Amino acid sequence: MTPRHALFLVSTAGLALLASAAHADPRAQIRGEMDAELRAQLVRAVGEVDDPPSNRFEARRRARGAMEAAEALLRSEGYYQPVLEDAVEGEENPVAIVNVTPGRRFVLTDPRVQWTAPAPDAESETAALHEVAVKAAQAGRAGDVIAAEGRVVAALTRRGYADAAAEPRRVVVDHAAFTVQPSYRISSGALVRLDGVRLETRGPTNPAWVTSLAPWSEGEVYDPEDVAELERRLLETGVYDGVGVALAPREQNLSNGNRPIVVTLTDRPRRILEAGATFSTAEGSGLDLIWTWHNHFGRADTIVWQARAADVDSRLGVSLGLPHWRRPGETLRLSAAVLNEDTDAYRRTALSLAADLQQRLGKTSYISYGVGFDAGKYDENRFDPVTRLPINFDRDLIILTGRASAFLDRSNDPLDPTTGWRLSAWAQPTAVSGEDTTIFLRTEAQVTAYLPLQDGAKTVLAGRARLGSIVGGAELTIPSDRLFYSGGGGSVRGFEYQGVGPRLPDNTPRGGLSLIEASVEIRRDVWRNFQAVAFVDAGAIGFQETPDFGNLRYGAGFGVRYKLPFGPIRADIAFPLDRREGDADFQVYVSIGQAF
Repeated sequence: MTPRHALFLVSTAGLALLASAAHADPRAQIRGEMDAELRAQLVRAVGEVDDPPSNRFEARRRARGAMEAAEALLRSEGYYQPVLEDAVEGEENPVAIVNVTPGRRFVLTDPRVQWTAPAPDAESETAALHEVAVKAAQAGRAGDVIAAEGRVVAALTRRGYADAAAEPRRVVVDHAAFTVQPSYRISSGALVRLDGVRLETRGPTNPAWVTSLAPWSEGEVYDPEDVAELERRLLETGVYDGVGVALAPREQNLSNGNRPIVVTLTDRPRRILEAGATFSTAEGSGLDLIWTWHNHFGRADTIVWQARAADVDSRLGVSLGLPHWRRPGETLRLSAAVLNEDTDAYRRTALSLAADLQQRLGKTSYISYGVGFDAGKYDENRFDPVTRLPINFDRDLIILTGRASAFLDRSNDPLDPTTGWRLSAWAQPTAVSGEDTTIFLRTEAQVTAYLPLQDGAKTVLAGRARLGSIVGGAELTIPSDRLFYSGGGGSVRGFEYQGVGPRLPDNTPRGGLSLIEASVEIRRDVWRNFQAVAFVDAGAIGFQETPDFGNLRYGAGFGVRYKLPFGPIRADIAFPLDRREGDADFQVYVSIGQAF
């Protein structure tokens, strides 16, 4: 679709909306003296029709219906003595009219709360009464009266009175004093104490494991937040299509008076076979075959077998995820792979093993720590800082890596954020042995932020900054795959993979000891599910421990996003702004989710 065609479609849609708005008429005109807000409410309550009335009989019918709607709205807003009159004007083109005199607005008097036996304890009663939050002389809106009753019941529920319910209320409207006095009758029920968890669905999940996730002990007072937390813990495992967690009915109290929580689980398919393909002008193409096993050990575990053939990274591997391993929110991840990497900077054939523990903090943030082991053969074209000449390494290395990371997420959506920020940090102390020996620390941090520029986040300004540094190792002895590189879809768009930074005479990218990257995007909703994006990226590789701001390279471009329920599909085209010999004219990137 060309930009001209897209503009035509947007213009046509706008004209259609204007045309439909032009043909919509109010069911009846509202006349009378009143404030603008009340008039707007009455207009909305009366509603609209597509066509004007065809005769006076139809106009009269509309006026009467509109008058009934207006009276209901006025009473709900505290106007209990309105004067309304339906009328029709005109013969050939009749118009339905409702004349409104709202009258004096009634106000609330202090509400009364009556407890039906048994009454809650004194502390819970005080907290519930505080939630009424209806003040004397407040406008007598029906919605405020009903909402106050709901807050009382909710306050009792939060304090363990799970069976609390409202009985028929009594509202006295005093037409002489212009007051409304609500009287609530609340049944709190007995204080509920919890027992264990009862798993009611048949499946591979071990009931004892589900019970271990409960954030309460036997005999503790019921708290709906605890029930919601158990549901979150089960959902975040990713192996269930549906999770239900609810308090058992009152008649299912146990002999000790406690009540169990009932859990129902809908399992995802036990075995899922997936095939996928990727393509990027920067990183080439790849084919993936993934076989996923769910709940093999009966504790919401996930085993993933992967075979990947790609231009850059080919591998055979398996990974195991054990959620809530020793405590709730803690996930153990084990992985093993035989891999072959063929990049412009190096070639590596290796065995890779890793074990990591991740602890969730809140709903989306986490800390992680673990260890990695790599043993393999490296074929590297490197730059010798002493002789200032290229040098080739063909060496066998064993690498032991400590891994620590943290992720703090204060954004509103994992795949399509429009507000908030995220902060990530990594630290990897590394020891290398074999044909070379060295010890170094690799650190990295990234922050992203999202600022909506319009109501409804129709336009969003997004930014990203990334810094990295290697401390304690010499450039020549550090394995190539541990150096910093920049360029590609996840860093500086417009350059090929590892394309930012100096190159050797044979065009091999020279990795560095430090890294700096920055990105700015403007994301704008343009039509239905489509979003247009314009961006500028910058990045540099440095050869000292501190980032080098003097050799920044820039890329810019634009893209389109098509928003699906699970997140946007992204397509970008980017151009290097300071193109060197060997750089392509542009790069194309297609993936799921925003660039950052």
